[in-house]
Amino acid sequence: MKWRSLEESDSQQGARSLHAIYAERKALIAKYVPAEIQDVHSRVIEELRQSGIVNRALQVGAAAPEFELPDQNGKLVASSSLLATGRLVICFIRGRWCPFCVAQLEAMNAIIPTVKELKASVVAISPQTVHQCYLMADQHHLQFPLLSDEGNRVARQFGLVYQVPEYQKEIYQRAFVNLPLVNGDSSWELPIPAVYVLGQQDSAEASVLCASPSPDYTVRREPGEILILLSQLRSQ
Repeated sequence: MKWRSLEESDSQQGARSLHAIYAERKALIAKYVPAEIQDVHSRVIEELRQSGIVNRALQVGAAAPEFELPDQNGKLVASSSLLATGRLVICFIRGRWCPFCVAQLEAMNAIIPTVKELKASVVAISPQTVHQCYLMADQHHLQFPLLSDEGNRVARQFGLVYQVPEYQKEIYQRAFVNLPLVNGDSSWELPIPAVYVLGQQDSAEASVLCASPSPDYTVRREPGEILILLSQLRSQ
């Protein structure tokens, strides 16, 4: 199945909610993906919920770790530099092979002009190699940095990393989702999707202003909600 970009799907789709876009993709999955494979992914989601990973992830008010990672062009991007100019929105994603990650980043791409008006910036972080980040950013015309988090080091600091279970690994391998190739290591570790908004007051360390980790890869924070939050924070 070819996962269409938002532009390919519908010229008006950029104005639709991410929830609506995801509903369409879930309908395609329900129609074309065998039930036993859907059950495997549902089982992983439920196990992640039961594991308490969301509660262990960084929460609002926590100190945010500093990081410096290469973007899709190999240029190092430092969180401290971005925070010096305003709030920072971070989208932790799984990879370019995930249709829900693709839809999320394209939806975030559509709000970048407004994010800039609100004196904020956006980055996406994935465990993909720099080359894979380049391919994703180029294919989907991303207007913000897509950072390569080798070994999930930053995602681990945010408490988002989990091990892909063996029974799901078999499904991925059959579907040609080659994580060792895409991520450049054999760990078979991924971050759960999450959106964080970080802020910094004067010379103080950055803190978490918004935390939206999700054990369900088909549920992500709406870009419109992020804009509302950034607007509210700016007025404070």
